[in-house]
Amino acid sequence: MANNKIIFKPYSPTQAMLLPPSLDELIAANHPVRVVNEVINSLNLELLEKAYKGGGTSSYHPKMLLKILVYGYVSNTYSSRKLEAATKENIHFMWLAGMQQPDHNTINTFRGKRLQDALKDIFTQVVELLVEEGVLNIKDINVDGTKIEANANRYTFVWGNAIKANKEKMKKQLEELWQYTQKVAAAELNDPTPPDFTTISKEKVAATIEKIDKALKDNEAVSKQVKQKLNYAKNKWPAALDKYEEQEKILDGRNSYSKTDTDATFMRLKDDHMQNGQLKAAYNIQISTADQYIVDYSIHPNPTDTTTLPKHIEQHKVTYNQCPASLTADAGYGSEENYQYLQDNTVEAFVKYNYFDKQQAGSYQKKHPFAAEQLYYNEQKDCYYCPMGQPMHCIGQYKKQSSTGFEQTTKKYQAQNCNGCPLRGVCHQAKHNRVIEINHNLIRHKAIAKEKLESEEGIAKRKKRCWDVEPVFGNIKSNHKFNRFMLRGKNKVTIEFGLLALAQNLRKKAA
Repeated sequence: MANNKIIFKPYSPTQAMLLPPSLDELIAANHPVRVVNEVINSLNLELLEKAYKGGGTSSYHPKMLLKILVYGYVSNTYSSRKLEAATKENIHFMWLAGMQQPDHNTINTFRGKRLQDALKDIFTQVVELLVEEGVLNIKDINVDGTKIEANANRYTFVWGNAIKANKEKMKKQLEELWQYTQKVAAAELNDPTPPDFTTISKEKVAATIEKIDKALKDNEAVSKQVKQKLNYAKNKWPAALDKYEEQEKILDGRNSYSKTDTDATFMRLKDDHMQNGQLKAAYNIQISTADQYIVDYSIHPNPTDTTTLPKHIEQHKVTYNQCPASLTADAGYGSEENYQYLQDNTVEAFVKYNYFDKQQAGSYQKKHPFAAEQLYYNEQKDCYYCPMGQPMHCIGQYKKQSSTGFEQTTKKYQAQNCNGCPLRGVCHQAKHNRVIEINHNLIRHKAIAKEKLESEEGIAKRKKRCWDVEPVFGNIKSNHKFNRFMLRGKNKVTIEFGLLALAQNLRKKAA
């Protein structure tokens, strides 16, 4: 019978080495950490060095701290405490740090303060380096957005609509008190002219309450309930209006913000960790990509993508001293303002509008056969023809401004006689003759967009967009588990996403 003796490899962890290996020998030649080291060594970090005042004790070199942070985001190590531990335990971080061991406070201060003015320049240098190497083209870009949860308490919030409702309640109660005073003590009112309650302010409320209080002060006919209301208004309302004024300054046109991160707005997230569709404090992240490299990024407080595009492209223009030659985006960006902006800046737009996909499938025409977009327009006579062939003449126009100040012009066209029309029930439900509202500039832009999107180039760009920009967000959020910011405030969040963008580009370069 054979003797199958088990043989183990020698194992002696305490055995001393005559010539211990260097860290460099332990790191693979094609490891991503070498790409991080090589790229950052090639950058000009003068702007980053200006963040140091000088004097006092020596500081850790910003190049070393930058390498640690960037490689941390490459390898999913986002916490400053974990980065501190990694410089003592992980050979890749130990190699990058040159065996130095900055603590978590140093790393966090560097990330939150030192990088504030320099990170965008560092990111731009990396992108330009990739352009020089021929792996990236910043002229033809794809744009998309996603929402990432803020590092904020989900249950401490301020709502703009709640402020408006409370002000309206104050206004109504003040009107009631004034009317009551006119009934009970009209003679005591020095100025019987009712105050203007169309807008409400601290000064106006205080002056009105003072008038009412003087008129009712010694009047025995005043009920106890009215006195209580008046005292409450006198003691509470001025302070409440002060608070509302401060909150409205922070809101700055938004509908909500979190008390623990006032720059974050409450948004509905598709992939929040609680999976219950609640509103969460978050930021809207916009990126431009080319071949899955991030060309540019911007942070926005508004939940919809539509109004973010002009600001995002303006930033691209400042960063690279030029607008992109072409831009591809989904229907979330298909507004008149965006089409007009891209046209004015000579950017070829491959941007869908809201019902483009339904048009391609043929479902829109079937579902809305009598929609205004389906009616024939006679440009020379400036009239539309209803489904029965009767002309619909222009009866006027009006202008309105969007939330961003963009002016839109809409014309109204009315049918001559809908009485007795056999199609009336399916054509429209109005009591009188049908009226349609038409924005001719938007229709013109949609026609141009449709032609571009249906061309061979447009079809190719639409196909490419799906695997270009969307996988970048998927990689960051799913593969690298970044679904919630660690820092608070828009400035610090911009730094954090800048590090994520740098990491994405360097990971792809290493691959």
